[in-house]
Amino acid sequence: MLGFTAFALTACQSTPETSPVANPQPAPAATAASAPAPSNSAVLDKAAAIVPPAKGVPARYAAFSGIWAGQLNGMYDGKLAVLTVSSGGQVTVSYAWGDLADNKPGVADGSGRIVGNTLKLGRLPNGADITATMLSPETLNVAYALAGQTYTGSFARVSQ
Repeated sequence: MLGFTAFALTACQSTPETSPVANPQPAPAATAASAPAPSNSAVLDKAAAIVPPAKGVPARYAAFSGIWAGQLNGMYDGKLAVLTVSSGGQVTVSYAWGDLADNKPGVADGSGRIVGNTLKLGRLPNGADITATMLSPETLNVAYALAGQTYTGSFARVSQ
């Protein structure tokens, strides 16, 4: 009797037949532009708009204007949008971070000032202190300090 039950169960577990699909279409390939950013990535608010510096803004300050992206400690995503730059070196920014230690991805707006070749932001609402030193017109050395830890990395200009 046990052998008959095992045979009956095996017969019931056969795979169902599937009918062929007429004119199968390949799945559309995801592109970099259409693929969503990984959930642990730094994502700036789409409403963040760069205001081009006015003609009276010194070139050494205007050079900071734009969006910069990179990684801190070689593994933590970051994006810095320098939204406005005044003739006196004052700036407004939006900073986005991905997973950073035990902090979940987020965005914080802030302001600061450029002195020499370094942009120093006032403390962001999340408690972070950020400085960005211009190494070249296309590269910033960024230091991000939060909760007693300092993370550093090189950010490249991604748009002006």
